Amino acid sequence: MTTRVLIVDDSRTMRALLAQMLSRAPGIEVIGQAADAQEARVMMRELDPDVVTLDIEMPGMSGIDFLDKIMRLRPTPVIIVSGNTRAGCDTTVRALELGAVDCIAKPNSSVPGALETFGVELAEMVRSAAGVSCWHASHSAQSDNVVRQSLELSSSGRSNTRLIAIGASTGGVEALHHLLPAFPADCPPTLIVQHISAAFAPAMADRLDTQCTAKVMLAEPGIPLQPGHIYIAPGNDRHLILSTAEKLVTRLMPGDLISGHRPSIDALFESVANLIGASAVGILLTGMGADGARGLLAMRKAGSRTIAQDEATCTVYGMPRAAAELGAAEKILPLPRIAERALAGVAA
Repeated sequence: MTTRVLIVDDSRTMRALLAQMLSRAPGIEVIGQAADAQEARVMMRELDPDVVTLDIEMPGMSGIDFLDKIMRLRPTPVIIVSGNTRAGCDTTVRALELGAVDCIAKPNSSVPGALETFGVELAEMVRSAAGVSCWHASHSAQSDNVVRQSLELSSSGRSNTRLIAIGASTGGVEALHHLLPAFPADCPPTLIVQHISAAFAPAMADRLDTQCTAKVMLAEPGIPLQPGHIYIAPGNDRHLILSTAEKLVTRLMPGDLISGHRPSIDALFESVANLIGASAVGILLTGMGADGARGLLAMRKAGSRTIAQDEATCTVYGMPRAAAELGAAEKILPLPRIAERALAGVAA
C-alpha cells in the first residue's frame, strides 16, 4: 500500500527537497506541504495523512508544541527532521519522549553523498512509521501511578539482582522516559542499548538523568558498575557489553553488525548471560526487527529473569514479538508494570 505523507517545515527549500526525495521513493506519496503548525493542522484534518514529517524549529507554534497536540488529539506517526546542533538534539529527544516515531538530522549538502543517504534513510523511516501504534496518550496517567509505586520499593524488598539489562529500538526513547523514573536511587546497575543515532545519544542520556533519581550516563570503556547508575550505549558504532576483571565493568567493543545493529541488544544480553546468568534481569522493549530476542533467550537459559513489553503498549511489536515466539520472555507485560516486576526480580 502507498504511504501518504504530509511535510511540515517552515523552509520552502527544505519542503521542496523533502517532497522531491520522498516522491521518488517507491510506495510513498506526498499529499501536502505545510509551512507552519496552523496550516498543518488544517491539512491533517482534511487529508488524514499516514505519516507526518515535522520540523521542530518553526515560527508561531513550535514543532514540539504541535507534536504534543497531535499526540493528545489526533495520534499520528511523526518523523522529526531536525537540525544536528546540540539544541536541535535536545529538542529532538524531547520529541521522541512525546511519541515521535523516529528522528533524522537534516543533511549537510556540502558532504559528498549526504543528500542521497538522507533520502534513502528518510524514505525507509516513513515506510516503517506507517505501521506503528501511537499508544501513549491513554497510558501516561497509569504510568505515572506505577512510577510512584515503584519508587516506594525498598532495597530490602528487592531480590539479589546484580544487574538489569534493557534493549529498545523504535519507540524506545518514549518507553524509557516512562520506565526509568521508576528506578530508585539504589537500583541495580543497569545497562541499556537503545537504537539511536550517536548524535542524539548524549542528549537522551542528559534528559533521562534529569528525570530519574538514579544517575543516568553514557557508558564509557572500563567503568566499574555501581548501584544507582544507569549506563546507556553511546551509539558510536561500538557494542556495549558486560565484562569482568576484579569486578563487573562496561566494555565498548568494535566489530561487525550483530542482528543488523551496532550497538546490538543481542551482544549486550549474551554477554550478561555468559557472565552472571541467574543474577540478572533482561528487559526487551518496543522496536522493529528481532535484535535482542536471541540474547534474551540466552539470558533465560542462563537463569536470568526476562521480560518483554506487550503488544498493546509497544510502538512497534517487533522485537518483543520475536522474543515471545522464541520463548525468551518469562513475562510479557504492559510498559507501566515492567519496572515494578524487574525491581522485584520478576516475582510472580
